[in-house]
Amino acid sequence: MSLHENCFIPFQKSIATYTLPERFTFPFYYQPHPLCLLAVQELQAYLITQQEWQHNFGITEQHATAIGKMFGVLLVKTKANEIGYLAAFSGKLAGRNHLPKFVPPIFDALADDGFFMQAQAELKALNVCISVMAANPEIVARENLLQTTIEKAASKIKAHRAKMIVGRKERKAQRLAALEQLDAVAFLQLKEKLAQESIRQKNQLRDLNNDWETRIQAAELSLKQLKDAVDALKTQRKNLSASLQQKLFDQYHFLNIKGETKSLSAIFQETAQRTPPAAAGECAAPKLLQYAFQHQMQPLAMAEFWWGAAPKSAIRQHKNFYAACQGKCQPILAHMLAGIAMDANPLLNNPATGKTIRIVYEDDVMLVIHKPAEFLSVPGKQIEDSVYLRIKQSYPRATGALIVHRLDMSTSGLMLIALTREAHKNLQKQFIKRTVQKRYVALLDGVLKQDDGMIDLPLRVDLNDRPRQLVCYEYGRPAQTRWQVIARHQHHTKVYFYPETGRTHQLRVHAAHVKGLNTPILGDDLYGRRFKRLHLHAESLQFTHPITREPMQFQVDAEF
Repeated sequence: MSLHENCFIPFQKSIATYTLPERFTFPFYYQPHPLCLLAVQELQAYLITQQEWQHNFGITEQHATAIGKMFGVLLVKTKANEIGYLAAFSGKLAGRNHLPKFVPPIFDALADDGFFMQAQAELKALNVCISVMAANPEIVARENLLQTTIEKAASKIKAHRAKMIVGRKERKAQRLAALEQLDAVAFLQLKEKLAQESIRQKNQLRDLNNDWETRIQAAELSLKQLKDAVDALKTQRKNLSASLQQKLFDQYHFLNIKGETKSLSAIFQETAQRTPPAAAGECAAPKLLQYAFQHQMQPLAMAEFWWGAAPKSAIRQHKNFYAACQGKCQPILAHMLAGIAMDANPLLNNPATGKTIRIVYEDDVMLVIHKPAEFLSVPGKQIEDSVYLRIKQSYPRATGALIVHRLDMSTSGLMLIALTREAHKNLQKQFIKRTVQKRYVALLDGVLKQDDGMIDLPLRVDLNDRPRQLVCYEYGRPAQTRWQVIARHQHHTKVYFYPETGRTHQLRVHAAHVKGLNTPILGDDLYGRRFKRLHLHAESLQFTHPITREPMQFQVDAEF
């Protein structure tokens, strides 16, 4: 029997008391079905006890090679009406694509005799050649020669220009003196002589420029000959890599329950990006569904969880469940799940239904409001109901943009609303200059040891999984948060957050990231564990009134 001839895993204990799901899991926002939880429990027990392969997940010890992994389980019914599950991992595990108990990849790029590994060997050889050629000491020597030539040229030309200025002054002085000392004929002869000297110095400057330009061009050409050879190899590498990527894309074909097949390139051709992102099709969810369809199994429910240490940029908590990513998986799963009865998309439900905005302060030019949790600040792609819409409806004569700053949908607390353009401009300027003092209160899902500190982690959006944010030192925008512990409980810590910048999800990421507090906010369904609500509240605001310039301070205590 081959390694993947039968990846169907029966449950280890009776599931007679469990109810099968009526519809398949909506993969982008879900609570795992009890049978998926049981499958995950069994799979995690296997990960702890198995001895067939070795992978440093970083659970017991952290070092440079430690890396966690996303796993998935798919609850299925076989043709013989057996209920069990399939298991998969995203990408590679222990440096391999094939491991017992797990479904195979949709395409095995790691096959020894495959085109991918052969092309990888070519790319590796090119990289070695490029590294050797780029490290050629002659390149540095010629770069130095070029720089020295440019500097000498500038120095010589500058010196000659200074000489010309002195000569010009001397000739002027001679002409003035000659007016009184020489007759007309002698003065004209002197004037002609001085003019010739001026022309000679200008010609010398021209020749000097031409001479040094020739030397610089020779030095540039000498350097270019070496660099062109390196650039030619880089172009060859780029073309080979692009060709390999396209050929790789062409190997991925995805099934659905109707037996329809669609290539990776065709799937992403219908999206805004048009080109598949790297590693598309390597996530656990597509692997699981592909195997189920190939073996005439009916998918019933699924769940994906993270196992091990978090990656450097993204936030992943050991054993936490995660939705399928939007960038890589959403287009693929839209095809693979076509024709399957699925749970409704809860993200289309208006979370603000039945909720009201409380006015804390009001005058002719501004409002201070208390926004409930799970209430959009501005209209979203699917849901229009928001603070902006409610205020627009309640204050039809208001001018300007209304919204001065935003709170995340899940965050409750104080917001400023401008009713006039002038007030909006003034209040926004205060936020830009960071003169507005904000204090948030949060309940963290864990106990902190330190009492206070500063978090400085730059943030950018995860392009493959919006609206998640990543810590990114190369492209991220600066983000700083000061924090202070208020109280500690048995399993939670209550803290104050003082954000010095206002990036999207800043407090949530700074709390959850391993380089931040490494303790997510309770109820954070993106970066931690789902609960009744996100326990984050904008409690206090201090600013200057946009018209009267009087200092203003407001506080609304958290309801959690």
